[in-house]
Amino acid sequence: MTATPKIIIRDAEEFEQEAIAQIMLEAYQQYASVLSEQRWAQYRDSIRNSVYGKAAHARIVAVLDSEIVGSVQMFLSSEDAYGNPEMGIHSPIIRLLAVSPTCRGKGIASLLIQEAARRSVLLGFSTLNLHTSDMMATAVQLYERLGFQRAYETDIRNGDTLVKGYQLDLRSASLLEDVV
Repeated sequence: MTATPKIIIRDAEEFEQEAIAQIMLEAYQQYASVLSEQRWAQYRDSIRNSVYGKAAHARIVAVLDSEIVGSVQMFLSSEDAYGNPEMGIHSPIIRLLAVSPTCRGKGIASLLIQEAARRSVLLGFSTLNLHTSDMMATAVQLYERLGFQRAYETDIRNGDTLVKGYQLDLRSASLLEDVV
């Protein structure tokens, strides 16, 4: 009988930035065909820049067999996450959740979100936020399955795209059972 490899969720190390950027770009590459060439180039640059930026409170990675296979960034406000204090979000926001296409379906995204939720609770927050768009339908299904609810008041526009806000009530999140 072969042992199932264990997925380790931990903080990213600074020297791992390029590996994280590669996983993120690999994960988000599927949207290149849905976006115009210019929008994809902007999105790709934004993804890469986020890996090297300093605004994130935490950069959480998933490691399988000593290799980074997923990541998520956690910010403590809309000002930190988007440079937009007017949005009025003063609780954690996760951004750029990414799992290598070769490792999808193993629960890695759920583990990364669960860790961000756990950390949010430990910091004294009662909600966890995120933003996504309709082109990320599979991700939306995951978020809703994990208990995120639409937070219409946090919706934003990026050009013609409606970027929908979602929020998880950490006081009643079943995803935190047996974790905190």
